[in-house]
Order: sequence, then C-alpha cells, then structure tokens
Amino acid sequence: MDLKEIQHLIRFVAKSGASEVKLETDDVKITIKTGKENETTIVQQAPVPAQTTQATMPIQQQAAPVPVPETPAAENDSKYITIKSPIIGTFYRKPSPDKPQFVEVGQSISEGDVLCIIEAMKLFNEIESEVSGKIVKLLVDDASPVEFDQPLFLVDPS
Repeated sequence: MDLKEIQHLIRFVAKSGASEVKLETDDVKITIKTGKENETTIVQQAPVPAQTTQATMPIQQQAAPVPVPETPAAENDSKYITIKSPIIGTFYRKPSPDKPQFVEVGQSISEGDVLCIIEAMKLFNEIESEVSGKIVKLLVDDASPVEFDQPLFLVDPS
C-alpha cells in the first residue's frame, strides 16, 4: 500500500463519519481513528502473518463538509472533454497568490499548457493539458481539496 492509497483512505474515512477503521493487508496493518464516539464503525480485514507493521493515524475532521460541484447536464457533457485530477491534493488556479491564474473560462489552450497546480504533501504538481481546445467550465474552486480522478475542467475540443 503506497502513501497515495493511505491518503485516499484517510479522506474517505473522514467523509464517511466512521469513528474507527482497521485495514490489514499482507504487509501492513492500519488503524484510523477520527475521534468521534458512538458512530458506525467500518472494519475491513484480511489475513495477516505474525510479523506486521502497525500505524495509527489520527484524523482531523474538517469544520465544514467539502462542497460537491454540480455536474452539467449530460447533453452538454457529451461534446466536451473532461480534464480530471491525476492525484489527491489541494487545487490552485495560480502559481502563487500574487501571480495571474493559469487559465480562464473561454481561453484557448494547447496540449502541454499548464492548467493548474495540485499541492500534495508540500509538493506542487503542475497539471498540464493533454488536449487542445477552449476552457468551457471550471469545476473546482481555488484552494479546494480534490480527489483522484475528480473532474477539474471541461474543454471544448472543436
């Protein structure tokens, strides 16, 4: 199990409202406690050999739930290409607070253009476009947390 999978599991547990989750695989044993009492507990187990590594990670709950962006109508989606997040992290539209945004709605982009930055564990990853076209819609707010494969932009390739 790599670090990205563990991060995804922690976020999932935090959103689910479970107070504790235990995950055991062949080489790792993880217990995640959110600090909430009297709530549903989700437990996933697998056989574990006698020698295991145990990690306990406390979770800090967010003060407010993360807003889920509204998805456009299916008929509009069919002609657009969706650019999705390749990693879990925090979405930023500009390289730094005093610099302009990478892209705006209505702007034409080319393959390889930087669209945004996703910060994960103090590493800032530039997300480049894999398509050419025009930005039609921004699906995530600046400085918002994003999940793996979450839609970020809609691009009109025509």
